[in-house]
Amino acid sequence: MNAASILVVDDEPQIRRVMRSTLTNHGYVILEAKTGEEAIEVARKEKPDLILLDVNMPGMNGVDACREIRRGSAAPIIMLTVRNAERDKVLALDAGADDYVAKPFGMEELLARIRAALRRYSTAEAIPEFVSKDFTVDFEARKVTVAGDEVHLAPKEFDVLKQLIANSGKPLTHRRLLQTVWGPDYGEETENLRVVINQLRKKIEKDPSKPKYILTEPWVGYRFEPPKTSGAKTSNRSSR
Repeated sequence: MNAASILVVDDEPQIRRVMRSTLTNHGYVILEAKTGEEAIEVARKEKPDLILLDVNMPGMNGVDACREIRRGSAAPIIMLTVRNAERDKVLALDAGADDYVAKPFGMEELLARIRAALRRYSTAEAIPEFVSKDFTVDFEARKVTVAGDEVHLAPKEFDVLKQLIANSGKPLTHRRLLQTVWGPDYGEETENLRVVINQLRKKIEKDPSKPKYILTEPWVGYRFEPPKTSGAKTSNRSSR
């Protein structure tokens, strides 16, 4: 199996040097960029498997760079920042980031985040269905089965569920779900999304009042929590 390539984007040479040394020692191939503009170009040409992107850089900041990179790449993006405010996290996730790590961080923590992001990415690319002991989803047939019985989902309900499963374990903001499922002109209509989430919980959760799959991320959005014995499986990366 080929080593995964990681694009490290940070304007501080010392940070890039430490990251390069550590990640290379763990078997990754490292690409580097020192500005947001350079990161967009490297991502377009080299197509890295994962991107570590600093938020606070001169010129184009990391959030804007993330948004531009996401237009042409489905690779996981982990944002790195000295700030850990909820608003900054929401902005990063809205821009298309997969994860958010506050500096200073331990390299073991970062390595674990990298492994998890690459695992989610490769799993979501591979298989066109989700299977658990409670319910199954066939993405190609757009069919959901709960306890052996087929359950009807409205189109928006199915599309929201698909987005959540495709990004299992990762919080998705209200805005990102609305713009992906309803369209780019949406983003503030959280009541629409809340109604769909409530309907999904009623249809697939054993106890909708205590969901174990579709979880609320306070002030952020929602997250799909896959069972330990199964994986989230999607048919393609267009769901990102």
